[in-house]
Amino acid sequence: MEVEVKIRLPDSASHQKLHSLLSPFHLKIHRQYNTFFDGAASELSSRRAILRLRFYDDDAKCVVSLKAKAVIIDGVSRVEEDEEDLDPATGRECVADPSRLRSVDSRIMKRVWDEFGVGDGGFVCLGGFRNVRGVYEWNGLKLELDETMYDFGTCYEIECESSEPEKVKTLLEEYLKENGISYSYSEASKFAIFRSGKLP
Repeated sequence: MEVEVKIRLPDSASHQKLHSLLSPFHLKIHRQYNTFFDGAASELSSRRAILRLRFYDDDAKCVVSLKAKAVIIDGVSRVEEDEEDLDPATGRECVADPSRLRSVDSRIMKRVWDEFGVGDGGFVCLGGFRNVRGVYEWNGLKLELDETMYDFGTCYEIECESSEPEKVKTLLEEYLKENGISYSYSEASKFAIFRSGKLP
């Protein structure tokens, strides 16, 4: 189970201000592209699951993820997640032709077939979005500051994975308030926003 604090920033100015404040703690930036798949008969989404290919820094790395039963309450996200590295060239082939997912030698793809029973129709590509993620080491926490670019607009969010989400949320909220940065709790995942076709 992945547990993350997710706090939404209202605009680019808030994102830039937080980026500047956190710059002494900066570790790296990831340029990500996320592409999502479902079974042709909605075998995954009908059971609140999604299959994602995430490409890092063009094609430096590709990760296949199976996420299920996501819930976000008061800015704390809980989701069942399983991840595995995939050859980026293979990942690109699957984006171009989702039927290639059938032949991918992967523990996660075996789970998708066995547990979700994707039928003869195979997979469909749902599309995706870009994300620029700044990673910071702050107060012993790994913070991820996201700028997520959809076809219909851009969202800004700070995330932190933790087994003590309420403690982390309090720390982050105090820091944002001290520095005059507006925020709200995230109420939907990036994927849910993408599927809705509009900004929250």
